[in-house]
Amino acid sequence: MDMLSDPLTQVPALQETRIDSLPLLARGKVRDIYAVDERHLLIVATDRLSAFDVILPTPIPGKGILLTRITEFWFRLLADVVPNHLSGRTLDELPLTVAEKQQLTGRSMIVRRLRPLPVEAIVRGYLIGSGWKDYQATGAVCGIALPRNIPLAGRLPEPVFTPSTKAAVGGHDINIDLPHMERLLGTDLSRQVITASQELYRRAAEYAQVRGIIIADTKFEFGLDENDQLVLMDEILTPDSSRFWPQAQYQPGTSPPSFDKQFVRDYLESLDWDKTAPGPEIPMQIVGKTAEKYLEVVKLLTR
Repeated sequence: MDMLSDPLTQVPALQETRIDSLPLLARGKVRDIYAVDERHLLIVATDRLSAFDVILPTPIPGKGILLTRITEFWFRLLADVVPNHLSGRTLDELPLTVAEKQQLTGRSMIVRRLRPLPVEAIVRGYLIGSGWKDYQATGAVCGIALPRNIPLAGRLPEPVFTPSTKAAVGGHDINIDLPHMERLLGTDLSRQVITASQELYRRAAEYAQVRGIIIADTKFEFGLDENDQLVLMDEILTPDSSRFWPQAQYQPGTSPPSFDKQFVRDYLESLDWDKTAPGPEIPMQIVGKTAEKYLEVVKLLTR
């Protein structure tokens, strides 16, 4: 089935995988991870949706396929910046049943096993979200002083690198400053992460802008291979890991519409819900609008 031409409603939603042929290692907010062998993992993007760090009971049909497609697209486009964890192996090489392979097709990647770094590498080109709140309170973001009077959603003079510690499922990531990051990683490795992250963001932002999309901010995750080489991993530059804004509707001083799950967040904010598990069911109208936004951004970026 061609995801970019057939309606997403025709794709059965996958809330959770069941792959008995491989050992399950973990279930994250969106991804299920299986062991392939000592050097490889199988990462599966389900259709689970999280908001406010809570996994919601209502999936978005086809979301995992779109996330996988756009991640693989960016890995190919940006492969010259930093190596990534794609292995080149296919599902045909695994001892899967027909039913298992049907679950995985289009939404899985066989990747190299890495030693994940204990930080998320966040690059911000615009002032929004937690960065805006920090700036309002301190005039800085993660300890990085910024010029005065930048408006909400304002473009920064230069993109800034603001790391965070990665939380467990259900927890909240915590912004940290650069000295804290250097204590975790060391000075040399920290510089490698910063340099790679800034170049990845610069290249991606320039590419997206030509296609009418602003990448306001994004996060990357890295690991080390057996030779201690820095490797890009997980998902990159998706609507789940980035803020994508339509260029035509961008106006500093207001919060721009997003190509992501903003419909879901807005709906949840209207409820009497304390943002703790279990999350509420999402109406099909909201699910449909959210699916359309994911599909739209993939079409614009990969056409």
